[in-house]
Amino acid sequence: MGASEQTRALFFEVGGTRRDLALPGRAAGDFCGGRLYSSIVTMPRIMIKGGVWRNTEDEILKAAVMKYGKNQWSRIASLLHRKSAKQCKARWYEWLDPSIKKTEWSREEEEKLLHLAKLMPTQWRTIAPIIGRTAAQCLEHYEFLLDKAAQRDNEEETADDPRKLKPGEIDPNPETKPARPDPIDMDEDELEMLSEARARLANTQGKKAKRKAREKQLEEARRLAALQKRRELRAAGIEIQKKRKKKRGVDYNAEIPFEKKPALGFYDTSEENYQALDADFRKLRQQDLDGELRSEKEGRERKKDKQQLKRKKESDLPSAILQTSGVSEFTKKRSKLVLPAPQISDTELEEVVKVGQASEIARQTAEESGITNSASSTLLSEYSVTNNSIALRTPKTPAAQDRILQEAQNLMALTNVDTPLKGGLNTPLHESDFSGITPQRQVVQTPNTVLSTPFRTPTHGAESLTPHSGMTPKPVIGVTPGRTPLRDKLNINPEEGMADYSDPSYTKHMERESRENLRLGLMGLPAPKNDFEIVLPENAEKELEDHNADDTYIEDAADADARKQTIREMERLKALKRMHKAVQKDLPRPSEVNETILRPLNVEPPLTDLQKSEEQIKKEMITMLHFDLVHHPYGEVPGSKKMKVPGMGTSSTEHIAYLEHNPYEKFSKDELKKAEDLLVQEMEVVKQGMSHGELSSEAYNQVWEECYSQVLFLPGQSRYTRANLASKKDRIESLEKRLEINRGHMTTEAKRAAKMEKKLKILLGGYQSRAMGLIKQLNDLWDQIEQAHLELCTFEELKKHEDAAIPRRLECLKEDVQRQQEREKELQQRFAEFMLDKETFQSKY
Repeated sequence: MGASEQTRALFFEVGGTRRDLALPGRAAGDFCGGRLYSSIVTMPRIMIKGGVWRNTEDEILKAAVMKYGKNQWSRIASLLHRKSAKQCKARWYEWLDPSIKKTEWSREEEEKLLHLAKLMPTQWRTIAPIIGRTAAQCLEHYEFLLDKAAQRDNEEETADDPRKLKPGEIDPNPETKPARPDPIDMDEDELEMLSEARARLANTQGKKAKRKAREKQLEEARRLAALQKRRELRAAGIEIQKKRKKKRGVDYNAEIPFEKKPALGFYDTSEENYQALDADFRKLRQQDLDGELRSEKEGRERKKDKQQLKRKKESDLPSAILQTSGVSEFTKKRSKLVLPAPQISDTELEEVVKVGQASEIARQTAEESGITNSASSTLLSEYSVTNNSIALRTPKTPAAQDRILQEAQNLMALTNVDTPLKGGLNTPLHESDFSGITPQRQVVQTPNTVLSTPFRTPTHGAESLTPHSGMTPKPVIGVTPGRTPLRDKLNINPEEGMADYSDPSYTKHMERESRENLRLGLMGLPAPKNDFEIVLPENAEKELEDHNADDTYIEDAADADARKQTIREMERLKALKRMHKAVQKDLPRPSEVNETILRPLNVEPPLTDLQKSEEQIKKEMITMLHFDLVHHPYGEVPGSKKMKVPGMGTSSTEHIAYLEHNPYEKFSKDELKKAEDLLVQEMEVVKQGMSHGELSSEAYNQVWEECYSQVLFLPGQSRYTRANLASKKDRIESLEKRLEINRGHMTTEAKRAAKMEKKLKILLGGYQSRAMGLIKQLNDLWDQIEQAHLELCTFEELKKHEDAAIPRRLECLKEDVQRQQEREKELQQRFAEFMLDKETFQSKY
């Protein structure tokens, strides 16, 4: 290709920039002044969109799709000066879409591709979604498989791929290729395109929204200016009537649209009463009307992620560390391999070895003695040497043709078929399967040559006899060549174990044969000659059962751990009982031993026997203190295995040095028991001799308090002394030390109490709230009861007064009734008299 053609190809590929048009061996500046470039530039500039996609264009396309979606390709293409809408759409759906699968092709996908290409030739848009790839990927891989099959047929490997682009050629499908990396010094056109795209993508409102907002702002400014003008005129005394524009049509402020006047008369309007619902003003807030903001949603999700990460750190710290460090996938921690118990124990293996050795010794003895009997050679067969080393090899897997290669060869043969006008035979093809949309897969399985055929042909009688029902006689050697030999010269393994019982006729035949063999064997038995009597020991069955139980029983791991834990606990308790009483009861023990309490033995006057005994007791006590400080320091759990190592620090060294000169003697349990009994007896003798009775706990506490109050600790001298022997300064220092210790104890206990209170508050918070509610209910009920009791007392007292006042009221009423009756009687008499007088007057006149 000449320089002119190469230059034109580069011109249309990269867009015609001077820097990209530099040919190999020529500089960009030299070429710009050349004739070819001048001839091209002087041509009318024709901008052909397309060419290789660059990383900048891919990023702009991704951002534009995020903003405008996948339907406005023209608007997206306006951001890219060198690409059209169709090319942007193709680039997205062929390369940039996150759902595109770009991994290597699996064998199943290749088989499906060839199968579908045979069913639907050239329909790549239909085949692509079935396989899960793009149409360009399917076509490219299909051509690759065809080239591979063609190379396989020609048996020659070509290093150059004919479909790869050569220098100077234009890629017809640049949308399916990776993007070209951005150069360090970008062109002005690219920088301008990038800045324009950044500015347009940063505008989230758009031109129309900005225009509407600007018009709204101007309208508001005009309204405020007119309002201010009217107020100033009104303040100056000039009233201006606002002219209202006459509206065409219905004035909805003055009239009622679609009004229907009710008819004259009276009607029942009870059903027309409208019960309005309670207005929920909480949902009328601005944030409820606007909806949830994106920032609030992101904040909530971010807070949720932090909580999940916190919980994961508490429960699974390694995975949380891997997640925060940016590792997407991590290797799962392998669990411990738990294998089942072996079916053959070591004892059984040793027995098998011993039996083999005994058989070998017997066979060697028979050979040395010259015995060549067939019976002895059969019984003493050799099992140590493998019969045939070749037979131990695992046979090869049956050879199978590559389905992908066969399908590719079929497609190549169908593509290159001659015209049917020539006649002749059809194109030979490999067998294919059209039973479904996916091809059938051939399952490769290693054959089981050991158990596939019986290792011995079943026969009816002995060797060299004609079998029943036309079966093949048994050969001398029962091993089939080409498989693992089963050495069973003693016929230990039954034939039924290797037979196939799926055939009912064969099963019945084997049952008849076994019954016949058993009958013939029983008939050939000789008559019994001797009688034997066997006497078993008394405990034989029990020992046999125990032995079988021990052999067959497998202890559970949990039971074994529990049993070991129980044994350890018992050992700890035994070791604790052997310790001193102060260690057993975890009493406070001195950190330093005062050895000055011992008196020298060679003093004048000499010590008495009682004093010598007391010195021996003191010496033994000091030795015990040194031993406890080394082996059981204060603060350690008694009986635990976490003991401090002797020799840690100067104090331990001093204690060990003392124990080396004065060894600690350990006594047995019986000796300690005797000493304790002796002390109890001596205590009883002392009580009887000094006439001491039983001491009560109150008296003991009183004596203890009196003695303890006389002891004073001197912090300056780090020792105890009597209180009456200490000075005033020492007493003040002792009290200050005690106050400091008490404050420390108080602080520790306060922290402990606060922690327990917090824990109990969390644990019992619900119960406390429930209890407070119940207490409130009880108080209300008690108030009601008191009120009812008060009312009851009031009404009882009122009843008493009423009971006392009712008789008096009745007497008063009775008197009034009687008085009324007498007066009425008098009035009736007077009325009768008046009536009589009236009649008398009427008769006279």
